[in-house]
Amino acid sequence: MPTAHDLSMLDGDELASRLGESRRELFNLRFQLATGQLDNPARIGQVRREVARMLTVLRGREILEAEGAYIAPTAAEHEAARAKLAAEDAEREEKAAARAKAAEAEAEAEEFGVHDHEVHDHDHDADDEFDEEFDDEDEEEEA
Repeated sequence: MPTAHDLSMLDGDELASRLGESRRELFNLRFQLATGQLDNPARIGQVRREVARMLTVLRGREILEAEGAYIAPTAAEHEAARAKLAAEDAEREEKAAARAKAAEAEAEAEEFGVHDHEVHDHDHDADDEFDEEFDDEDEEEEA
């Protein structure tokens, strides 16, 4: 999640672009929620906070410009913030892809009638036989 400081290092056009993307994402998330296709409901809150953070940075910048006190970030600060935000975006997309893959595997397993209790790599019946055999040995030792 981008911090206010990272967002304040972006130029106005890039910040406005990210704001538009976040608003579109929020719309899509709400649509997925309404249709029951939303994988990660917590993402709605995250995007809402991102939108609010961007609006706060834009408003703060607007106030500073009106007062004549706004100092634009340097090129190095701008590039560092851009790189950090790009890395965060890539990480978020990677996590979303992993969640989608897991959901797809779960749906496929459900389609073929595989349940969690059927996926174990061991046989419970064999465990019961072992327990009975072990109990028989204990009874022999006691006798």
